[in-house]
Amino acid sequence: MTRGGYEVKVSNITATNRTIKRERISTNLLSVKRNKLLYLMILPGLLYFIIFKYLPMGGLVIAFQDYQPFQGILGSQWVGFKHFIRLFTEPTFFMLLRNTLILFAMNIIFFFPLPIILALMLNEVRNRYLKNFVQTIIYIPHFMSWVIIVSITYVFLTLDGGVINEMIVSLGGKKISFLTSSEWLRTIYIGQIIWKELGWSTIIYLAAITVVDPQLYEAAEMDGAARLRKTWHVTLPAIRPVIITLLILKIGSTLDLGFEHMYLLLNSLNRDVAEIFDTYIYTAGMKNGQLSYSTTVGMFKGVVGLVLVMASNKLAKKLGEDGVY
Repeated sequence: MTRGGYEVKVSNITATNRTIKRERISTNLLSVKRNKLLYLMILPGLLYFIIFKYLPMGGLVIAFQDYQPFQGILGSQWVGFKHFIRLFTEPTFFMLLRNTLILFAMNIIFFFPLPIILALMLNEVRNRYLKNFVQTIIYIPHFMSWVIIVSITYVFLTLDGGVINEMIVSLGGKKISFLTSSEWLRTIYIGQIIWKELGWSTIIYLAAITVVDPQLYEAAEMDGAARLRKTWHVTLPAIRPVIITLLILKIGSTLDLGFEHMYLLLNSLNRDVAEIFDTYIYTAGMKNGQLSYSTTVGMFKGVVGLVLVMASNKLAKKLGEDGVY
């Protein structure tokens, strides 16, 4: 009797769970039907990530093979962690890691705070026409390719007729080989990033500032707060979640500094400080045909980025922030 009653209860619970699941499914389908236009708008982006981001992940298997294009993934010899051992034991690994981390640290220290400061400054501009003019001017460099940015830098810094070197000579100094100097490479790299991306990076912060409750400013003003105080005690705390989110995403790209920019600055005289993982992958994979090895380096970058995002997101949550997810 007791056993039969227990079986009846279990059966009832199972039936209830199935009913709840069916109701959830029907509710979700109804939500999709009601918002079909919104889901349709999401579809192109979703397809992009599936086709160009997720499906290519299957090719990571060649990092564990001696991949031969004519033999294909299924026919290539399986070598396990051979290429990973090679990566971590080569002397160039520590040079690549050092160069990449130094450039990333400079990016965080010298570039990351600037869009926040600029956005706060633009928010204080009351003349709408002046504000629109300044925004237009600072957005333009973002739409230039790195080839143009580096070419303009070349015109200014080259030894043969460069504007800066000509000014140095006119002041009685000696010409400086900026473009081939290891000492100047990192400064030029960060300066070009600031020039190209500073204005564009303010867009998200400006958008976050626009949703700050005006009543907070009014309350601060009634308490006698000036503009600087309102910025420090109202605006910055209001956009802090956005800052934290962008910082976490930035940390995730620690080893992913971009290929094109550094490759244009790289030469045989500054290679000791300019060679990073992105340029090394191109050299190993495209120039030397070491496809499995270059895939190993790329996989290492991706795994490190994923770990850093998860760790920084967890730390942000422990500190009371929302994090990325």
